[in-house]
Amino acid sequence: MTSSARLLFFCLFSLVFTFVSAQEINDHGTAADHHNPEIECGGHGDYDPAGVILHHIADANEFHLIGDVSIPLPVFLYAPEHGWTVGLSSMFHHGETLVDGYVMNHGRINRLADAPAELLEGHHEVECIAHGTTTVGDKTQDVYYALVGGTPYLLDAPSVGEGGLLGGGITSFYDFSITKNVFTMLLASLLLIFLWSAVARGYKKNEGKAPSGIQSLMEPFFVFLRDEITIPMIGEKHYERFQPFIFTIFFFVLFCNLLGLIPIFPGSANVTGNLAVTMALAVISAIVAYVHGNRHFWEHTLWMPGVPAAIKLFILTPVEILGLVIKPFSLMVRLFANITAGHIIILSLISLIFIFGNNGESVVGAGAGAVVGVAFTLFMNMIELLVAFVQAFIFAILSASYIGAAVEDAHHHDEAGHHGEKKIAEGGAMGGAVTGMHTPAN
Repeated sequence: MTSSARLLFFCLFSLVFTFVSAQEINDHGTAADHHNPEIECGGHGDYDPAGVILHHIADANEFHLIGDVSIPLPVFLYAPEHGWTVGLSSMFHHGETLVDGYVMNHGRINRLADAPAELLEGHHEVECIAHGTTTVGDKTQDVYYALVGGTPYLLDAPSVGEGGLLGGGITSFYDFSITKNVFTMLLASLLLIFLWSAVARGYKKNEGKAPSGIQSLMEPFFVFLRDEITIPMIGEKHYERFQPFIFTIFFFVLFCNLLGLIPIFPGSANVTGNLAVTMALAVISAIVAYVHGNRHFWEHTLWMPGVPAAIKLFILTPVEILGLVIKPFSLMVRLFANITAGHIIILSLISLIFIFGNNGESVVGAGAGAVVGVAFTLFMNMIELLVAFVQAFIFAILSASYIGAAVEDAHHHDEAGHHGEKKIAEGGAMGGAVTGMHTPAN
């Protein structure tokens, strides 16, 4: 593909991305102007770019296409006092129908928190979903209400992590649904299975011959990851044991990142921009590293030899134990922050269309916003494509460095200076500096 063809492709992609995102922003772009439980249906406030952007990057129980058209996903809901509610998200009719006390609120399923028993069974009409605020202590929190039969009912958040323990209490139900993020992770996993199955067949077919087809496409990735990540970070003695794991982490993060750049189904899910997903990946990497940690690793982590006991007890050991937590925490936050920031910037640029257009009052302003938005969206899409690969590489190389430190064989340093250089490299790994890092982090 020539440079002109690639530029044309990215321009067309940016136009499609801008149109699709702008349509979704238009569908969800006005916020109901209610700030107390006495809510009423009808009436919309000014365009709320922050609320729209946060809604766009959040998880959802359906893939929104355009207007009221969406692709439903399976829902599996459980409330201790009621039992299971199973079906498709389309049964909620985009928030117009209450099913067993559950309602669709801007793409996510919520449950009535203070409703009478008769509303927690069967189907009921929902007049509207409205936004409100409440004060807990010294903090003001956003809440939502469902107006059913002329009475507003407070809505519970969809899970403990999204408004439960972190937002003021344990929610009344559990959501085990196949959301956008879950669907995209399953899709990425299936694509990887098909891809590497085809590569494996290629190696068997071309044994002793030059690679061809999909095998020749993926072999440079294989060689690069082996020579630049697993061998330098883990060492030639142990790298083969952990190479499948490092490859899996790299390609899973990469595929999720790339699918998130596609503005329409089956893409558009912000998987690696979800803190729960990056936390799970980071914890898995930490478990693999620490479970395989040898005696040398744990001895130098918990009770370093040759150091006075008081220094070990009150300074070095607490710092090293804290480092065991900081390492996966840095992995979690780095991937989440970089991917989320890219999506927020692109959506902010697209929001210029509505900000300059002043909610449709200025056609010239909307046109100017469209020109600026498309131009900068093209640039940001190129940056995001690069970031998708870079973040997968960084996640894999740091995971490998932690594993390498855990399985590293005992050795002695004749010079204190060389030992100090190793500690500097270790600190760089914890802080995210990858350049020049050859020695595994400890």
